[in-house]
Amino acid sequence: MIKVGVVGIGMMGAVHLEAYGKCPDVEVVAVADMDPDRRSGKSSAQGNIEGQKQGGFDFSTVRQYADASELIAAPDVDVVDICLPTPAHLKFGKQALRAGKHVFIEKPLSRTYSEALELADAADEAEGLAFCAMCMRFWPGWDWLKNVVEEKTYGAVLSATFRRITQFPGGPFYSDGKASGGALLDLHIHDVDFIRYLFGTPKSVSSHGYSKPTTHCDHVLTNYHYDDIPIVTAEGGWSMVPGFGFEMEYIVNFDNATAVYRLSDAPSLTLVTEEGGKTTIPLAEGLGYEIELKHFVDCIQRGVPSDRITFRDAAEAIRIVEAEQESMSKKSVVSL
Repeated sequence: MIKVGVVGIGMMGAVHLEAYGKCPDVEVVAVADMDPDRRSGKSSAQGNIEGQKQGGFDFSTVRQYADASELIAAPDVDVVDICLPTPAHLKFGKQALRAGKHVFIEKPLSRTYSEALELADAADEAEGLAFCAMCMRFWPGWDWLKNVVEEKTYGAVLSATFRRITQFPGGPFYSDGKASGGALLDLHIHDVDFIRYLFGTPKSVSSHGYSKPTTHCDHVLTNYHYDDIPIVTAEGGWSMVPGFGFEMEYIVNFDNATAVYRLSDAPSLTLVTEEGGKTTIPLAEGLGYEIELKHFVDCIQRGVPSDRITFRDAAEAIRIVEAEQESMSKKSVVSL
């Protein structure tokens, strides 16, 4: 039985607690949060995706710590799952790695690229396995896209556009742009990582954006420049007015087909070809959060690192985000 401690019981911490309940041979034994209501389950934040959090975890069955360091030091905790605000990832991530634990850190891996490299160096020297939650790599419909791009099933990619926009989530962490990094780092990074997962690191980026609810970029539109793909873009932001909801989508145009994914559509993924017209692509059950956690547990059970995501991959996504910020500031193309 793999025993897990979850640090930080905000929205994503609660999502992970429920997801572990669907993993065989896993037991959550402890939680840690400075807020007594959160660590006891009396209060919780809401997510932006239907089915993301259902509130089925029984907090009375686990030890509750106010200090994350005490959970990390607990000898019966095999896995430390860190869902703290981003600026705390470096301190507690390194602490857990040095304690010999397996470490799972929510995205973004850290507040800055330099901090992410510190964590990657610590992971290289650690006894336990390390994993960053870049969940789009596991999301049903997005895993399909990865496969057809790699296999060139429908020919070369001519254009790829990604979009992830929502209303402002509110709360002290998200409102503090210095802590959260704005939507550029906290939200848009999902598409940045997935674009790199599909096509590799772009040779340069050009970005435009603005701030609205925070002092940092809250809505960005970026062109990613590749020699072999004419158009790759991503738009991300949390500056929509209240009531807008959440939109997550991609449109990828191949030589011989066009793939359209919209989370709000039913079905979500449609393939259009000249010969077959519109075809629905069946998707696996579940959300990416559950699938990535099961993957991490499987890696621990087999004693092998993940072949889907490393801390250095997660760090590279932050490097691209920082290049996007520089492009907006300088109003110019930034090379990577």
